[in-house]
Amino acid sequence: MDPLSDRTRLIASATRRGGGRRPVNPPIERASTLLSDAVGDMRNDRLGPLYGIDGTASQDALRRAVADLEGARACWLAPSGLAAVTLPLMALTRPGDEILTTDAVYGPVRRFLTRHMAARGVTARFHPADASAEEAAAMISDRTGVVLIESPGSLTFEMIDVPALAAAARARGALTVMDSTWAAGLAFKPLAHGVDVSVQALTKYAGGHSDLMLGAVCANDAAVIKAIADANEDIGLCVSPDDAWLALRGLRTLPLRYAEQARSMRQVADWLAGRPEVSRVLHPALPGDPGHALWTRDFSGAASLFGVVMKGGDARAAHAFLDALSLFGLGYSWGGFESLITFETPQMAFREAPPVLEGPLLRLHVGLEDPTELIADLERGLLLWADRSA
Repeated sequence: MDPLSDRTRLIASATRRGGGRRPVNPPIERASTLLSDAVGDMRNDRLGPLYGIDGTASQDALRRAVADLEGARACWLAPSGLAAVTLPLMALTRPGDEILTTDAVYGPVRRFLTRHMAARGVTARFHPADASAEEAAAMISDRTGVVLIESPGSLTFEMIDVPALAAAARARGALTVMDSTWAAGLAFKPLAHGVDVSVQALTKYAGGHSDLMLGAVCANDAAVIKAIADANEDIGLCVSPDDAWLALRGLRTLPLRYAEQARSMRQVADWLAGRPEVSRVLHPALPGDPGHALWTRDFSGAASLFGVVMKGGDARAAHAFLDALSLFGLGYSWGGFESLITFETPQMAFREAPPVLEGPLLRLHVGLEDPTELIADLERGLLLWADRSA
C-alpha cells in the first residue's frame, strides 16, 4: 500500500484494528496515583506509566499521533507552545553557550532568552529578520549550541531557507530547533528537512477551538532525545488528560480546517492587497512576497495568519479601525475557528533592527466564517480608517 496522506493517517490512527472493542477516542483517565498488583511491579515501566505525570491514555495517544504526523521517534507534550520552545533550549545548552535566532522571534521567546537564559549563562544573538541562510549561518560561532528557527518569522513573516540553515548549523556543530506552529505539522515537516527538533503550539491549529493550552516537542536523534527526555523529567512538565483529549480530537480534522482557512485567508488577503489604504500584505504564499519562492519550494500549504502594513495613519487610526469591526475578535493567539485581528506596531520596538514600515502593522487570522462577510466587515472598518488617517 502507498503511504497514506496526513489527512487519512490522522484518522486511521484512531480506527486501527487489534485493540478489541473500544471507543474511537481514548478515555479520559484522570490520575495522579497509579496502582500496581505487586511491590515488584511498582518500578517496572514496561507495565505502563508509574505515576500520573507520565500520562495516561489520552496523553499517550496524542504523543503517538503528533510523532506520526511529524515523522518523529519521540514526542513530548508541554503545557503551552512557549513551554514547548523553552524545553529543548534548556535541554540542549549549557552555561557559556549561545543561541542564535531571528530578530523576528516570537516575543515571549525573546524574553525567555534575554531574561531567563541570560541569567544562567546562555546568551542570545539575533540575525536580521530578512537574512539569507548563508548570512545567518555566518553568525554561527564556536559558542553557538542551538540555532532557533522561525520560518515564517513572527509578525512580519520573513522566510529563510530552512534546509540550508540546518545543514550549515550541523556542519558547524550546532543543533537546530524550529518553531513550526505556522505549518501545524502539515505544510512543512522540519525533521524531514534536516532540523533536529520540531516544536509547535498545539494550542493553535491542533486544538482549533481556542479552549486549551498545549505544546509538542518532536525529535529523532538518540542523543537529542535523551537530553530532552532527561530535562523534561527533571523539570516535571505535564499536561492534563482533558487538554490532551481535546487536542487529539482537534487533530483528526486539522487538515480540513487548515486547508479551508487557507482558502479563505487567500481571498481576504488578495482583497486587502488591492485596497488603497494598504501598503503591503505580508504572507509568503502570495506572489510577490519576498519569501514566496522558498514557500513554493518547501511548503505544501499555508496558515491563515498574515500581516498587513497600512499606508500611512497612526495608532489612533488603527484603534478606530479595529474597534469598528464586528466579525474579527480582538484577541491574541490564532489557529482557532474564529477570525482575529491585533495591532502589532508596538511589538516592533523590541527588535534590534525594527523594519521600516509605511504605517501601522496589523495581524489578521482568518477563521471559518464566510470570507465575503469578513471582507465586508473590513470594508466598513476601512471607512473609519480613511476618516481618522486623513
